[in-house]
Order: sequence, then structure tokens, then C-alpha cells
Amino acid sequence: MTYALPPLSWLRAFEATARHHSFTSAAAELNLTQAAVSKQVKNLEHHLAEPLFVRLPRSVALTKAGAAYLPKVQDAFARLGEGTAEVFGRRRGEVLTLRAPVGYALGWLGARLPQFQAAHPDVALRIVSSVWNENTEGLRYDLDILYGLGHWPGQRCDRLTWDTMQPVCSPQIARRLRSPADLAHETLLHVMGYQQGWATWLAATGTDVPDAGAGLQFDTSPLSYEVAAHGGGVALGRSTMVAREIAAGRLVRPFDLPVATSESFWLLSPQEGRQHPHAEIFRSWLLAQATAQRDTQERP
Repeated sequence: MTYALPPLSWLRAFEATARHHSFTSAAAELNLTQAAVSKQVKNLEHHLAEPLFVRLPRSVALTKAGAAYLPKVQDAFARLGEGTAEVFGRRRGEVLTLRAPVGYALGWLGARLPQFQAAHPDVALRIVSSVWNENTEGLRYDLDILYGLGHWPGQRCDRLTWDTMQPVCSPQIARRLRSPADLAHETLLHVMGYQQGWATWLAATGTDVPDAGAGLQFDTSPLSYEVAAHGGGVALGRSTMVAREIAAGRLVRPFDLPVATSESFWLLSPQEGRQHPHAEIFRSWLLAQATAQRDTQERP
């Protein structure tokens, strides 16, 4: 579809001149010379075959045609601005971009973000979800949340979680689990990408489950918890990410045998170079939230 439209620069010159009633003031707003603005308006009038202004000694006044055309042009500009904002949001440089794993974003961060928004309404935040600790070369994140042991050269690493892990399942399955040995008769749900999983928990609790590596495998913890909640097996829940499902009663811990994990979520920020002006605001808020969560876990 094509539109018989005059150039945008002509329309901008017309709209600014109409608001200021002056070629000179319009030129100052548009960073153009007065002669350039006057020429663009003349070109528009020639294109429309209709005068839009009456030239006065020290100002200009709209003709009837100009007065009728002005609100149409301003409405079109407003619609274009709204559409641009809707599709592209704020300018890229104004938005703080955080990459976060899906499990952490769903199980912990998402429920707390409204608090950050309420405290810092002027900070525009973009959350980019991830599954694995992908190589970020070629991409640009102001802050990054990764899962591991906290060793990423060139990055300032702040620990966010102090997890324990233990089996979780639906209340129905929990009723038939009288001891950890009963796990040998259940489907174990595994999540790929962790260094510590079922083998770690079974060894720490002295539980012997033949062929413990069998079962279903997933690439995200939330999916394993969802399957477990529907009776599809027993997942290994990390305390940070499974707390919401436990509180809702969708999942239960059949045994009180938590095992600490050395892996955790970490907030990464560049040690060198220019940082986003709002990065430290979000970092301080997130670390305060993480500390409060740890204190709650340690409280008897």
C-alpha cells in the first residue's frame, strides 16, 4: 500500500511554524536555518497547491486551509509517536537490560519486581530470559544472572541464593513415600545443566536408588516442578525456586532431608567500563532482597 504523502521534513516544518507563529522560532526548534524552514513550508504549499500561512511583517498566521490541516498533522505525529513507543519502547540507552534464567525469574524474581517498580518508577527495566549459561559474546546485557560457583573472570560476582535441595512431589505421591528408599519405585525428574543433582542428594543422605539416572529430563526447573505437581514423578527442588509451589500446596517435601548445594545464582556486572546509570540502583535493591531471603532461611 502506498500513500500520497508529502515528505516528513515538510510536515515538521509546517507544524512547528504553526505552533510558534514564526519561521525563526520553528527553525530554532528543528535545528535548521530560518531560510530552510521557510523553503520547506513553501515546498509543502506547492505540493498541496494551497497556501497554508499568511506572511505578516513579524509573524505568520494560518490560512483557513492551514488551520484545518494542522490538527490532522498533529494527530498523525501523535499516532506515529505512540506506535513507535509501543513497538520499540524507550530508547535502548535508557533501558536497563537484565538477563535472568527462567527458573530464577519465575520462582523468585518475578514476585519481587513490583516492589522494585514501586520504589523506582523512573527506572525502565527489560528482562531477557535464558535457559543455559549461554556465551553472551556479541550481546549486551547491563546485568546478568547466572547459576554456578561464582567464577566468571572480568565480572563482579554477587551471590544471590543459598539453596538447599530435597525431593518434592505432589501430595498424592508423598502419601506413599515412607522413606527415601521408596524413591526406587518412583520416576525421578532430572534437570540438565546442574553440576549437583540427584546423585549428590542420594549420596549425601545415604540413599541407594538403583538406576537413579533413569527418568525424565528437562532443561528448566519450572517444567520439572510442573510435571511433579501433576503426579508425573519426584523432582529435586532447590529451595529458592520451589518455595512458591510449596507455599501453594501444589508440591510437598516428603522427607525433611535438605542438602546444601555449593551452586547458586549470582548477579554479574562488569568490573570495568561504563555501566548503565541505573545498574547500581537495581544491584543494591536485588542484593538487599537476597540478604533478607537468606536471613529468613537461617532464622530458627
